[in-house]
Amino acid sequence: MRAARVLASAAVITINLVTLSAAAHAQAAGVTRTDLQRHDLSVPGREAVQVRVDLAPGVAFSRHTHPGEEIIYVLAGAIEYDVEGKPPVTLKAGDVLFIPAGTVHAAKNVGNETASELATYIVAKDEPLLTLAK
Repeated sequence: MRAARVLASAAVITINLVTLSAAAHAQAAGVTRTDLQRHDLSVPGREAVQVRVDLAPGVAFSRHTHPGEEIIYVLAGAIEYDVEGKPPVTLKAGDVLFIPAGTVHAAKNVGNETASELATYIVAKDEPLLTLAK
């Protein structure tokens, strides 16, 4: 029983290190992610996470995936989304986008001002929220 707890703790620490590494990459690249809320869902093992993402003019966020669905609402500016299997699309304030679980995608601010989105994730708990694609 104690060994299982130690292994579980090690797994959580590893997941947090991977998530922090991806977050550090995002911050260094001119992307600001502000965690707004995180709540367990009625579905076991799933949670909802809301994040505000701000992209400086001309800045792109690398190709990545999430361990669940992402629902995007563009708050300001113009953001080009490149979702695997679809042609790139540019969205402006008030536009929305749905990205299925595990789908590789990227985003780029194609305007001259800071662009912002509200990202809502419905994801598996205890997994990194973001994984950079290879």
